[in-house]
Amino acid sequence: MVTLTNDFLTATLDPHGAELVSLVDNHAKHEYIWQADPAVWQRHAPVLFPIVGALKDKTYRYAGQEYHMGQHGFARDLTFAVVAQTETRVTFELTDTATTRAIYPFAFKFQITFTLENNTLSVAYHVQNPAQDAPLYFSVGGHPGFVVPMTEDTAFTDYYLSFAPRKSRVQIPLAGGAIDYAHRTLAATDTNLQLDREFFKNDAAIYQLTGKNTFSIRSEKTTRGVDLTVTDAQFMGVWSPYTDAATFVCLEPWWGIADTTDTNQELTDKLGINRLAPGETFDHGYDITIH
Repeated sequence: MVTLTNDFLTATLDPHGAELVSLVDNHAKHEYIWQADPAVWQRHAPVLFPIVGALKDKTYRYAGQEYHMGQHGFARDLTFAVVAQTETRVTFELTDTATTRAIYPFAFKFQITFTLENNTLSVAYHVQNPAQDAPLYFSVGGHPGFVVPMTEDTAFTDYYLSFAPRKSRVQIPLAGGAIDYAHRTLAATDTNLQLDREFFKNDAAIYQLTGKNTFSIRSEKTTRGVDLTVTDAQFMGVWSPYTDAATFVCLEPWWGIADTTDTNQELTDKLGINRLAPGETFDHGYDITIH
């Protein structure tokens, strides 16, 4: 495990999956990250790469060949190298191998840097195409699960989602785990949305983003809360299992998305796919601020 600490926060990260497994307020000794009860959801904050969400039939095609990959890709199940570390900052790195190329025929260098500054943990993704003559197609995203309720004297339904800026956003429904892009609608994200189990009855709520956005989990009954801020993510997922045992909510910034209901399964045509020419890089990320 890798531990980062400053006067405000202590973050613990597992090189296996480069996963944030703990984020503790040093003063209140409060844990903000879901502690992976395997009976409910056995992860904390998995990294989604090189796809986000599910592929139709776990299958995609590229350059005339067919490949198979599970939901959210393989990075969350591989061990990253630690390539740089200080007391408040660490960089993990994953590169292609013969094993990854069997299911994902691309050369890549994928780095994730976690940095603590005051009461904020910044997460930065750096993807590089090291190939000399071939493009790199990929998606990437975060999936941190935050403990809700955040105090013993509050309940799940005492919390709400708030949004900045306060404006309506496009919401994209799911149909059998696929993105039903044709039936997207405007969602009332210009006001607070109370959290309850019915909110997650149809799986994740998925929003299409433009510009800078902050999604927050707050309550009128406590000053504790979480803000997740992204500058240029394409999408944001909000998810919790449809069960009372799930005392957490995931705020998920995505640069990519699951297959659409009408997908042709060609990777180059996939909604939200990112393309890097040889030598190009991708640098994006998000901030978690705790209160």
